[in-house]
Amino acid sequence: MKMKRSVCIVLAVLAVVVAALLIGCRRASDSQIEQLKVASGDGRQPGRAGGLPPLVVDADAPLLLNEPPDSENVSAPAPTPAAAENAACFVCHANYQGEALVAWHAAADVGCAECHGKSYPHCNDENHRTPPDKMVPPDEIRAFCDKCHPAHDVPAEKLSERRIQRGLNVNNDEALVCTDCHGDHRLTRRSVRWDKKNGKLIRPDAGG
Repeated sequence: MKMKRSVCIVLAVLAVVVAALLIGCRRASDSQIEQLKVASGDGRQPGRAGGLPPLVVDADAPLLLNEPPDSENVSAPAPTPAAAENAACFVCHANYQGEALVAWHAAADVGCAECHGKSYPHCNDENHRTPPDKMVPPDEIRAFCDKCHPAHDVPAEKLSERRIQRGLNVNNDEALVCTDCHGDHRLTRRSVRWDKKNGKLIRPDAGG
């Protein structure tokens, strides 16, 4: 009898311990679930009737460096077809990429090919011996530009001022050509040189 009574007591104690452990684990699980809900924003914070505070956006706060203001979120105007075509010329003639005369004409959709022809053989000649389709000798520049710019009503004072600015040793205004005053459309260094009247290759130090 005593043996049976001892076994019953031990079983009762074990049952109480197991029940206590199960209750403790359940309370811990409920607490963890509540914490996860609060951390993820799903549910209310314990002890606060209002839950999460509303998001406040400060319109005067500084913008991030990669976040331009709305006034700058405007797409840049598309380049003209001539400006896009000029990119092929700039592969070798990069010095003209930022040249004012080229930029003015490109903005008006007038590209290099308009004055110098498509010049495909010239572009494809890696030895740089084939001239462009069109070249304009100095004594023909004024007549060439007059095809598109027939009017040139500039006061004599302006011409004199420009001549001084550019250091032109030309006393006769009639001897001036358009590119003397406009842009900087000349190569300062040449590896080859052609006769601009007939396109024949000449010595680099032969002038012309």
